[in-house]
Amino acid sequence: MKIFTGKVVATKNAKTATIEVERFVTHPIYDKKIKRSRTFQVHDEIGVNVGDVVNFIASKPHSKTKKWEIYVEGKK
Repeated sequence: MKIFTGKVVATKNAKTATIEVERFVTHPIYDKKIKRSRTFQVHDEIGVNVGDVVNFIASKPHSKTKKWEIYVEGKK
């Protein structure tokens, strides 16, 4: 099971946080580092705030777009 780390960018929906994950890839020819980002809809039971850095893992589908939940060390 892979644990992703990202930054919370929105918490407008109830029990949902939008988290952005950034990664750097290297261009195959020019060897320049390029930043790539992707957002995930994550189930939020603990109530995070915008700007927090959180870990999240795959879970059962909570809705059409929410297939992730915030991972807290020691729970589960």
